[in-house]
Amino acid sequence: MKRTRAFLRDFWQLVRPYWFSEEKNSARLLLAAIVALTLAMVYMSVQFNSWYNEFYNILQEKRKDDFLPSMGHFGMLATVFIVMFTYNVYLKQMLLIRWRRWMTGKYLDEWLGRHAYYRMQLTAEPTDNPDQRIAEDMKSFVSGALDLSLGFLDAVVTLASFVGILWGLSGSLGFTLGDSKYEIYGYMVWAAVAYAFIGSWLAHKLGRPLIKLNFDQQRYEADFRFGLARFRENMEGVALYRGEADELAGFRDRFAGVLKNWWQIMKRQKLLNFYTTSYGQIATVFPFIVGAPRYFSGAIQLGGLMQISNAFGQVQGALSWFINVYGTFAEWKATVDRLTSFQRAIVEAGRMTDSGETVRIEPSPETGIAIDALEISLPDTRKLVSGASMSLAAGERVLLTGASGSGKSTVFRVIAGIWPFASGRIRTPSAFDPLFLPQRPYFPLGSLRDVVAYPQDPAAFGDERIRAALIDVGLPGLAERLDDVEPWHHRLSGGEQQRVAIARALLIRPRWLFLDEATSSLDHDSESALYTLLCERLPDTAIISIAHRPELARFHHRGVRLDRTAPGGFVPV
Repeated sequence: MKRTRAFLRDFWQLVRPYWFSEEKNSARLLLAAIVALTLAMVYMSVQFNSWYNEFYNILQEKRKDDFLPSMGHFGMLATVFIVMFTYNVYLKQMLLIRWRRWMTGKYLDEWLGRHAYYRMQLTAEPTDNPDQRIAEDMKSFVSGALDLSLGFLDAVVTLASFVGILWGLSGSLGFTLGDSKYEIYGYMVWAAVAYAFIGSWLAHKLGRPLIKLNFDQQRYEADFRFGLARFRENMEGVALYRGEADELAGFRDRFAGVLKNWWQIMKRQKLLNFYTTSYGQIATVFPFIVGAPRYFSGAIQLGGLMQISNAFGQVQGALSWFINVYGTFAEWKATVDRLTSFQRAIVEAGRMTDSGETVRIEPSPETGIAIDALEISLPDTRKLVSGASMSLAAGERVLLTGASGSGKSTVFRVIAGIWPFASGRIRTPSAFDPLFLPQRPYFPLGSLRDVVAYPQDPAAFGDERIRAALIDVGLPGLAERLDDVEPWHHRLSGGEQQRVAIARALLIRPRWLFLDEATSSLDHDSESALYTLLCERLPDTAIISIAHRPELARFHHRGVRLDRTAPGGFVPV
């Protein structure tokens, strides 16, 4: 019961936001239409059940004149049912895509908002494959929630509609036990209940392990797919290292997990299928077995027997709904668990932001940046920087140096507001909109125009300015290829990618520019040329650089070394 309550609570947390969102009215209207059609289709099933009685009595009594009118009646019922079924499916698909669109947008906003996607990977148990949870699990959750809930509603209404019919057709079953006579009223209803109850209990016992197996299968599949995608993103590095054998071994190991878990699913599914198929086949003849005594006694005609068969099948099917959907439910339950854990990870990332455990970044009337009592730790709580303080003036160019691993790049992450394991205070100008250029710049998917202007809209600059920026940074061959859509992070060398990043800075013209080894892939002369270009084109921009080459000091007003052992952390050089 505790697990059931926990599951229902998790399910409600996933479902509730959409049905109380800004789209609640249209969503509820669509759902009401779908429910109405579902109830109407159950009503049509009742009409079909009555038709069975009439039609088979016509056949038994050889009433030739009533045959064609009966077939016409069937045609009318069938036409109405087909229209209802078609629009029921159509409206369900409409609700599904609208719900999925809203949920996907909500989760993307929360995942990307406040750098949750970044912080989630810094926790002790990072969320695996968030891309799969948004792209695939979201779709599976919505479709499963609709299919299972509407299927359950159909089963309940069908049971309520046909149990009375079956009770009336059953009559009573009398039998003698010893010297006593007994009579069971509505015995077919009790037979259907007992048959479905025992069957559902056994199906749950046999199918329950599938929930965890399906959860694990989704994870193994996603890990294997992620490994392939990561290899595709780093093919050149693998080729240069001649690491094909190691990559192949890694692929085989990950796929071995897929296969091993799949075999376990197959074995358990085989056992469940053997049971459910047997259950279904016995259910075909079971109503004839329980209805035979009344038929052979003459209490009912052939039409009555066929009506009993149909009504019994409807009641038994409604009671056996859980058995029929157990495999689907097991897969869907795994999806709910994955989305729930993903949601909790996003909430935890937000808690890290709101709890005050990170550095306070405050707007200031001053034009510069003031760093006070900065404490930086690693995710495992090891101290990286302690008690560091520093001031950066507007328009100033500062070279930040220090030993490898001393925390220089992490200082930039703290200023950017994405590193949660820090404390202290950073006061920034009220209109603080910095541009950070890492050693390996990010290239989005799209045309070269989109790549150069990222993260801004290319229309804000115009093609002539983008071409000029590419020429200025030493990439004239790319100036006429703005419309080309290619995997530019593979097409361009490391140095060319860093030139493109400098072109972004020339276009955006930020007031604060942070360069983290942003020219390290270039030769000395090219690096000097780019720094000269930045100083000339962005004379009012404050440039803070992390670099190891001492030659770059001449492009900066002063140098600062990060030393965790020194008082204040930052030492002038």
